[in-house]
Amino acid sequence: MAEVLHLEVSPAEAGQKLLQFLERRLHRGVPRSALMRCIRTGQVRVDGGRRKPFDRLEAGQTVRVPPLDPGEAKAAPAVAGELTVLFEDAEVIVVAKPAGLAAHAGTGHTDSVDARLKARCADAPFPPALVHRLDRDTSGLLLAAKTHAALRRLTAAFREGAARKTYLAWVRGSWPDTGETLLEDRLEKRGGKGRERVHTGGGKVALARVTPLLAGPSETLLAVRLLTGRTHQIRVQLAARGHAVVGDAKYGTTDPGGLCLHALALTLPGLDLSCPPPWTGARAVPAAALELARRAFPD
Repeated sequence: MAEVLHLEVSPAEAGQKLLQFLERRLHRGVPRSALMRCIRTGQVRVDGGRRKPFDRLEAGQTVRVPPLDPGEAKAAPAVAGELTVLFEDAEVIVVAKPAGLAAHAGTGHTDSVDARLKARCADAPFPPALVHRLDRDTSGLLLAAKTHAALRRLTAAFREGAARKTYLAWVRGSWPDTGETLLEDRLEKRGGKGRERVHTGGGKVALARVTPLLAGPSETLLAVRLLTGRTHQIRVQLAARGHAVVGDAKYGTTDPGGLCLHALALTLPGLDLSCPPPWTGARAVPAAALELARRAFPD
């Protein structure tokens, strides 16, 4: 970046903090430390005046960005494909995340849902921002906001428990109940890095509703409604009961078909979304079972 930029705050970006605005407009191409330094030294100006990194912006304001050292800029992450878009309007975009693709880039992998969304919407004034996340090996529905107002509203809905999330899981063994079961545990990290464990004492409360959909001699298809959002929650709670998710190498055993956990449906005020699972062969889910899963947990 070799010249001064003058960036106008669009209505979609109104309400963002200055630092967030710059990170999104520059598509995370410049380290946060460099942006913070430019703001605090007055090199970044809003309508000609100095601002703090976390001051909120208004539509129509102009943000001046100074020339930045090219050595500070980072190349945009490489992406290996496109996303399947399930729904899109002026405020949100909903995609089908394939198993094996991370929600966000991390150490050792630059391709992600977040990177692909930003590549798809490279010219958008507000690059789409994921509202929630899925584990890397979990497939299914992911929701992103296309405006800052939508991001704040949807994030609040998740935080306040207004989001209803339904998953499908093929698990090992025959599930012992025929009706709905409430799973209630406390989870905490034990036994190794990134490994959650059910614990009867301390830890965070984990709640989920479970109902069986299809039963076989060695596996059962479950519908799961999350009531809390703990790390690896579904996988940990089911494994603790002797019914690990098929293909769960961390809490059970591997499977050639990979992890059989899928985010099927998400309901929010004004949104009712679903994404069919990618499974084929013996684990393909018939339409009747999908409909039963969507109706499995009346409020």
